[in-house]
Amino acid sequence: MRLDLRLIAEMIPRGATVLDIGCGDGALLAHLTAEKGADARGIEIDMAQATQAVANGLAVIQGDADHDLVFYPDGAFDTVVLSRTLQAVERPREVLRQMLRIGRHAIVSFPNFGHWLLRWQLVSTGRMPMTETWHRPWHETPNIHPCTIRDFFDLCALDGYVVERWLAVDDQGLKAPWTRSPWLANLFGEQALFLLRRG
Repeated sequence: MRLDLRLIAEMIPRGATVLDIGCGDGALLAHLTAEKGADARGIEIDMAQATQAVANGLAVIQGDADHDLVFYPDGAFDTVVLSRTLQAVERPREVLRQMLRIGRHAIVSFPNFGHWLLRWQLVSTGRMPMTETWHRPWHETPNIHPCTIRDFFDLCALDGYVVERWLAVDDQGLKAPWTRSPWLANLFGEQALFLLRRG
């Protein structure tokens, strides 16, 4: 499983009801079902990936996070997951609001646009950065709302979400030792994960 998915799985308690938004091929759903006895369901915008997940026996529907979350009832899930998708949705603030309406907790992971290498590439070349995480040219990327760790903390404060847990990691999975300093994590963390609840 992808690094952030492994870390997300660690945050989800055994037997939880889970909705994975942008679940792709369903790797996280399969893991949570097999290893944690979770009632795990997914929504995926890409029809081919949704079809593959269903063919693998997973409860996945084709849908769009920007428009389809409104059809889920309040409090339907223990945890709603959005992994490396926040920067690609049209209305990230509304998607977060819906996640914390239909779930008691939300787990969000995203690549950190504040990482020092991205800043250096912008300063030194004057061009949009290309890294292992940000690996597509600007004109082909689905990422329309890149954000930093500090930006995300600000959004949580603005909308009254409680950050129960957060961490920053590099792409090799090493947890950054700056969890008491969002400023340092914002500079050195390549990916971020947040566990949220309503205030």
